Amino acid sequence: MPNTWQDIAVRKQKERTGRIPTGWLLSADVLKEAGNKTSVLDMPRKSGLLSNDELCITEDYDATALVAELGSGRLSSVDVINAFSKRAAIAQQLVNCLTETFFNDALARAQFLDDHLKRTGKPIGPLHGLPISLKDTFKVKGYDASVGCAAFCFKPAMQNSALVDLLFKLGAILYCKTNVPLTMMALDSHNNVFGRTLNPANMRLTAGGSSGGEGALLALQGSILGIGTDVGGSIRIPAMCNGLVGVKPSHGRVPYAGQEGGMPAGSSKLGIEATAGPIARSVRDCELLLSAIGNGRPELFDADVIAQTWEQQTSLRKSPTTRAQKPLRVGIVRTDGHVMPLPPIQRLLDDVANILRSPALPSWSPIEVVEVDITDFGPQVLKVFNGVMSIDGGNAWFDNIEATGEPLSPWLSTRLRRRPTKPLDEVRKLQAQKLELQMRFQDVWRESGGYWGSKDSKAKKGDKELDIIICPIAPHPVPLIDTFNSTNYTSAFNLLDVAAGVLPVRTFTEADTHSENGNSKPLNGWDKINRELWNGDRRSFVGGSMSIQVLVPRLMERKLIESMAVLEKALEPLRGNDGKAERSRL
Repeated sequence: MPNTWQDIAVRKQKERTGRIPTGWLLSADVLKEAGNKTSVLDMPRKSGLLSNDELCITEDYDATALVAELGSGRLSSVDVINAFSKRAAIAQQLVNCLTETFFNDALARAQFLDDHLKRTGKPIGPLHGLPISLKDTFKVKGYDASVGCAAFCFKPAMQNSALVDLLFKLGAILYCKTNVPLTMMALDSHNNVFGRTLNPANMRLTAGGSSGGEGALLALQGSILGIGTDVGGSIRIPAMCNGLVGVKPSHGRVPYAGQEGGMPAGSSKLGIEATAGPIARSVRDCELLLSAIGNGRPELFDADVIAQTWEQQTSLRKSPTTRAQKPLRVGIVRTDGHVMPLPPIQRLLDDVANILRSPALPSWSPIEVVEVDITDFGPQVLKVFNGVMSIDGGNAWFDNIEATGEPLSPWLSTRLRRRPTKPLDEVRKLQAQKLELQMRFQDVWRESGGYWGSKDSKAKKGDKELDIIICPIAPHPVPLIDTFNSTNYTSAFNLLDVAAGVLPVRTFTEADTHSENGNSKPLNGWDKINRELWNGDRRSFVGGSMSIQVLVPRLMERKLIESMAVLEKALEPLRGNDGKAERSRL
């Protein structure tokens, strides 16, 4: 008789715990204190397990500054990987964010990198010695990529995912993988094998999904740079929930081949291609990773990747010989026309738009703000996205979980069921609709396209173009566990395949709870559910991160990063005293 999922989960969790050195285990007193706290962000420092040097390594640098220290030899790879491995182990005990750990392999690689640097005086690649954590979907030879499904446990990968091989070439050290939701179609990172990942800033709120383990690990500084994947919001939602910067590239920018997605090989070619991208604590750390990947010949690792270096990609920055710098033209999308954002999200967009319109902005960054109306467009995108994502009818995943008798996770239990597989002609029609919408979205960027200003505007349309679009990531703030409403504000941009990033702006405060939702009739069932979140315990949102989503046209990741860097600086006044200082030693 095959093992039940309960048997497999017990064995798998025992294996995970056994890979943590006994000297890194939290005391009963520390665990008890953590269990009584709403936020555990201070617990790694209070645990007593991290030395002053380890605290310095994990807290006083960002990834860009750290890799400079590693490449110069001022810090050793061995010391750095020990510090982050220990802190990741502490984070795991606090919020249950890890799946696989390979601390010993990482230490051996760190010693190799230190020896090479000492012998040659040269680092190995632009990421020499940098610890990088990975979402569990990535395959690392010799370790499971179970993605929280019992049927995939104890089946070690026979080869690395494409990006894993590229990261090794670039000099990185991989040391752990992080938790995901069952099926990776949920917005809370819960599965029956590893359990639920918690949000370290507020244990009542969701850590997001499907890269929720990455978000929680980074929030606790058990990682300095993580890589997630995104097919409907799985990088951007955890970044939002944990107050981090995240980037979803377009398909074809970052190697994705060779990952475990729980679906038969080739399925992505019939649906929507997932992409891989960074989650970090600063925009420049995302640039560090994406530029290293772009300059590392990624096309040699994945045939889908476009051969284009970082320098060859479209840039926001103007030539030094340009006489007059053109303004950064920002479009503000306030609603997708399907679910109306709650009052605090509307207020956040107001605050952002007002700051960017302010004449007091420094001269280094002239910004022009225009309103963009996609209310007639958004619901169509969501409808096609849902159609494309349900081509398989969920049958492959139901086969996987039923093999060991697994139940669905709570968030999925009322949302996912078996449906008939769509016939070929219906798949073809959906793909045709997807292509049509991608073509139509080109008009949104142009003033002549008819989306600027209100629908009733009769103003003359010119030939101006937007550089970026700012919009919500979700129609609500970071919610309680298992109450995230909809991915419509992220999944639309997977269907359209534009590059998208998340930028934290400020924290949700008590003052945000005082605005009312109005008496208008809900637009639909999703909008009704969204309003119910606001009509419940509004104070539950207090302390959560408030973030914006930034969009650029397809395959313009360099322009996205450069624009986000401008916004990161421009929006500093909104962070006030609750903002997170940049953790870097320059």
